Order: sequence, then structure tokens, then C-alpha cells
Amino acid sequence: MAGYDYDLFVIGGGSGGVRAGRIAATHGARVAVAEEYRYGGTCVIRGCIPKKLLVYASHYREDFADSAAYGWDLPGEPSFDWGRLIANKDKEIDRLSAIYRKILTSAGADVFEGRARLADPHTIDLEGRRFTAGTILIATGGRPQRPGHPGAELGITSNEAFHLDRLPERVLVVGGGYIAVEFAGIFHGLGSKTTLIYRGEQILRGFDKDIRHFLAGEIGKKGIDLRLGTDLKSLTREGPGLIAVLWDGTRLEVDQVLYATGRVANTEGMGLEAVGVKLAGQGAVAVDEESRSSVPHIYAIGDVTNRINLTPVAIREGHAFADTVFGKKSWRMSHETVPSAVFSQPPVGTVGLSEEIARGRHGALDIYKTSFRPLKHTLTGREERTLMKLVVDRASQRVLGAHMVGADAPEIIQAIAIAVKMGATKAQFDATVALHPTAAEEFVTLRTPEPDPKA
Repeated sequence: MAGYDYDLFVIGGGSGGVRAGRIAATHGARVAVAEEYRYGGTCVIRGCIPKKLLVYASHYREDFADSAAYGWDLPGEPSFDWGRLIANKDKEIDRLSAIYRKILTSAGADVFEGRARLADPHTIDLEGRRFTAGTILIATGGRPQRPGHPGAELGITSNEAFHLDRLPERVLVVGGGYIAVEFAGIFHGLGSKTTLIYRGEQILRGFDKDIRHFLAGEIGKKGIDLRLGTDLKSLTREGPGLIAVLWDGTRLEVDQVLYATGRVANTEGMGLEAVGVKLAGQGAVAVDEESRSSVPHIYAIGDVTNRINLTPVAIREGHAFADTVFGKKSWRMSHETVPSAVFSQPPVGTVGLSEEIARGRHGALDIYKTSFRPLKHTLTGREERTLMKLVVDRASQRVLGAHMVGADAPEIIQAIAIAVKMGATKAQFDATVALHPTAAEEFVTLRTPEPDPKA
């Protein structure tokens, strides 16, 4: 590729783009990476990391209350400072963003700030500067999508939620996916009166049905006002607050509305279609199993492809691309049995197939399930419960899916995911000695399957 300025030009400096750029550079490729906002992308700047920090903060109210059952007396009523939390969060995000940038420069890649677009199939226009590359990687991620009802401009998305001047007293969260459920828990935990509305029949569409219904019950017990089968009809400003009118005419007076109503790929205005790159739904770049677009030398990874929109998936896609194209080590990212978590309160961890999907693919199943009050709350009296579930193929006894709602669910499922990925059987789970007393031991002590509804 000596006739080009670079062997690889990466558009997008998020987790996937940075991994791809670094690995390609270590393979000896001449690499450039352009990012229009801040290095680190959605996860580091306005997604996973700041959100998890806010989740941590929102847990303290219950922790302070629960401490009394364990003999602790607090000297006065705890108070919360939103401004201090946001300032500390911003300081950490600044640190991480600098690290992501340094990862690239240390590997020998050239780093640019600015919005990049394709001028032709091998030329990148970076706000007036032009560079050529033999291979181009699109790693621009996605962005929140606002609904089309009147007054939608008065609400905010998750992007703006991380930078509010103050904690709103009354919050309406619109949506039923990861982001909606997580932010509802954050605002409620920090002291906001929180309403969550979702137009569907239950939150977390696509998850196992037992997980969905169980979590809905748990967040309701905590005091979040969950309303299903409804949506916003309009939003207007009235004095210092907002008036939200729902489908059925119900009026809610709130201080802030957060839209978590889906995301679209960041491909607008990039010149992709003009050079022959085919786009799919939500503006996503259509790619094959090797992340190659309809133009052979243009690839795409991460959320911009709308496959599995998780940071670790984007990282592995980027690594596979760089090894395959520049490292002579061909491999593909497997999109099967990818674990995921929802940092709701209580959190969700899941890996493998839901019961519904498993029945469609495998037929007869053995379902193992348990629900219990965690040991911690036998003293606090709190009514929070934990749910654990295994989905097992009856014929082979392979564990097809593991699902959990409860404290530390994401940490537990990460380890369970290894066994599920390896194709472990229920007998191998049973042969594993329980670690007592833990919640995780329930996954290896489930002995009796539920009655078969078709029997």
C-alpha cells in the first residue's frame, strides 16, 4: 500500500477503533485514527464508565439505611452533592480519555481530532485536510434517537444526563431497554421521584421472560413508578417544570424528561453511500462475518454495524479485523453466547439463550429456577429478592442459558459464561462444589427442574 498515505485509516476513536488501530500498528501498518469529539467513545465518555460510576453513587442511600441493622449509627442525616459527583466523574473521564489517546500514539499511530468523511473510496476528508488509505475502518458508534412527538426537544438523552447542572426532583424516563432501566435506578437511588414509562408490554424486550417480569417487580418495590403500555403524546414547558401528556391523557408534572428510546448508527454525512457502502436499518453499515462492507477495502465494527452493541464486542471485532487484515492471523469474532449485564437495581446478568429462544431452537427443555431473599437482607428486612435460572437442553443436557437478577449478578455471570461458552452440561454444574455462603452457589445446587408445561 505504498501509494497511500496510510495502510489503515480508522474513523472513530472509541473502544473498537482504538483496539483496531493499536493492533494494526503493532503489526507494522501505517495507521491513522480520527475522532471528532473525545477519544474513548461512547463507553468511556458518555456510556458504560460514567453510568457505572453513577450507579455506584446511587446505591449509598440504601447502604446507609441498611447499615443500622448491622450495628452502625450514622452521625446525622446523610446528604448528597450532585455537583461533587459530576466533577469527580468528569475528572476520571478526562484521565481515561487521555489514556486511550496515548495507547494509539505509543503504538506508533497518528492521531487526529476532527470530523472525517469519505471524499472517494480511498480518500478521507478531515475538515479540509485530505489523506489516502489502502484500508478504511468505520468505527463511529451510535447516538441516542429522540422520538417525534411535539415538544421532544425539551427532553434530554443519556448524553446530556451526565452533565446536568443539578439533580432533578422529579424525573420521567421514557423507554424500556438497558439505558432506561439503568437511569431510572440511578435517579431514584439519588433521591429523585422517578417514573418509568414504556410502550411495550414489559421492560427489557429480548431478555428471558422471567428476568423481565421479576426485575419489573423488584424496581416497583423500590418505589420507581413503572407504567407499561403507554408513551408520551406531548411535552410542554409550564413555569420551571414540564408537563408530560401520556397516550391516555394522563398529565405528569416533572422537572426533567430523559429519552432512552433507541439509538441509530453514526453514519450520517460521512459519504458512505456515495462511495458504494450499503447501509441497513437505523443507518448501520451492512457487513459480513469479517466486518467487511459492500466495498472490499472498507470495513466497519462496533455499534455502527448494529450487530451486538456492547463495548467488549466492538473491541473483539476490532482486534479480529486488525489481526486478519494486517497480522496474517485470520480469525472471526463469534457473536454467539455473548454475556451481557444491565446495571439496574438490582442488576441483571445473562448469557446464552432465553427460554423462549431455546424452545424454538431445541424443543424440549429442562428449566431450573430459584428465587430467594439474599442473606444480607435477613437482617435489614428489605424485601429485595434474587432470581437465578438455568435453561438446559433436555436431550444433550447442555446448559444453553444462565440468567440472574440480584446483587453481583454481572460479576457472577461473567464466570458462568465460561462454562456456557464451553458447552458445559448440567451434570458438570452439579459436580462443581458450592462456595458457601454465596448467592453464586445456587447455580451449582439447582436439582429439580420445573414441571414441563407441555407434559
